[in-house]
Amino acid sequence: MGPVVVLAPDKFKGTLTAVEAAARIGAGIRRVFPDADVRVLPIADGGEGTVDAAVAAGFARIPARVTGPTGRPVDAALAVRGHTAVVELAEASGLALLPEGPAPLTADTTGVGELIARALELGCTRIVLGLGGSASTDGGSGMARALGVRLLDAAGHDLPRGGAALNRLDRIEPGDLAARLAGVEVVIASDVDNPLLGPKGAAEVYGPQKGATHDDVRVLDAALARWAEVVAPDVADVPGAGAAGGAGFGALALLGATIRPGIGLLLELLGFDELLDGARLVVTGEGSLDRQTLHGKAPAGVAAAARERGVPVAVVCGRVELSGVQLDAAGIVAAYALEDLGADSMTRAGELAEVAGERLARDLLTGDSEDAS
Repeated sequence: MGPVVVLAPDKFKGTLTAVEAAARIGAGIRRVFPDADVRVLPIADGGEGTVDAAVAAGFARIPARVTGPTGRPVDAALAVRGHTAVVELAEASGLALLPEGPAPLTADTTGVGELIARALELGCTRIVLGLGGSASTDGGSGMARALGVRLLDAAGHDLPRGGAALNRLDRIEPGDLAARLAGVEVVIASDVDNPLLGPKGAAEVYGPQKGATHDDVRVLDAALARWAEVVAPDVADVPGAGAAGGAGFGALALLGATIRPGIGLLLELLGFDELLDGARLVVTGEGSLDRQTLHGKAPAGVAAAARERGVPVAVVCGRVELSGVQLDAAGIVAAYALEDLGADSMTRAGELAEVAGERLARDLLTGDSEDAS
């Protein structure tokens, strides 16, 4: 019997999905050990790819046509297993859903609320909300609107969509939101600790990534301040309220959500610990292994969880920007960068991931002759 290897990579942004990366690394390992017990668990940290990771772990994919960030319908999905639903903001309100370019003042999170509504219709009582890759800075107001909350100006008219319109907010009417959420747990999967407002807030830090100019940022920050004043002023400073253009605030204030570190929550949800029984090695990965990795990104979370069980961890990645000392401190025994394994690593990522799998198998798994093929 060959060695037991757990493959738990995140996506390689722009080249490989987490599912594709796991498949190619696994193919490389099997070149060396055809009878290896390769256990595959593609992962995500709450951002793009979270639903795909849940589906790969056995959740059912539930398609849903929802309202995209600019009001046009988009095809999205949520993942459901039992009474738990995984909702990924990027599926409905992500930056990738802006074919005509950024809309920093008017993009919103209506589609996210529609996905949550679908989960409630299916009888889900635990909703894991992955926040990341947002196209909007609307404080989660679109999400709230989709769940029946009315946003009204001083004349009693409904506000238009988007973050900028919140400057004119006079009051909200929550409708039957509390009744719809009775007995429902909402957990945010996010590693962002920004508050909603100010120099470290949603508009200032992340607005420019969504096309906001300096003036747009000022408008949006003021609008979010008004939103917070009306809805829940004490929640604006909670770490994570600024996640996903302030959608974290909306979920905390109106959905009664709690926040958990994204990768830790997802590993628990997907059953990572159970896969480690008998494992000789865990292989994780992402596009760039850098300083950001050490601050809650997927490979660091995988390494920490595996280290608790005494299982060594290797990383396959597009490039490595960490020193040997940093890798060792993170519990990573070896890193294989695609750019070091061949030219054109972006266009040949799948092929080179197989090479990495073969190489790490020879380097790290051939110590016991009984395992060698």
